[in-house]
Amino acid sequence: QVQLVESGGGLVQAGDSLRLSCVASGRTFSSYAMSWFRQAPGKEREFVAVASWRGTYYADSVKGRFTISRDNAKNTVYLQMNSLKPQDTAVYYCAKAQTSGLAVVPREYDYWGQGTQVTVSS
Repeated sequence: QVQLVESGGGLVQAGDSLRLSCVASGRTFSSYAMSWFRQAPGKEREFVAVASWRGTYYADSVKGRFTISRDNAKNTVYLQMNSLKPQDTAVYYCAKAQTSGLAVVPREYDYWGQGTQVTVSS
């Protein structure tokens, strides 16, 4: 069983930065891709970023502004979010993939965190 616990969300103004963290339980953290997804009210959950030993990949909407990184020794994945926009407002979820592939669809993920709210005011 894997547990994912996110933290770092909050209320910020447009142009500000936030760093989200996700701590995972389990001894095989480094073997799998880890991602961030987000879900805004009334919208479907959407892919944000993924990282594994194969590399990283970003949604076009966040490329150049967000950076995903991971510290395998700490079983932690981060999402550094810069130049935040009101349209980034959503609940952000950490997820563990079933493989090391850079998957972008929710069905490729078997464990999810509880989510952390990010609100960006204009």
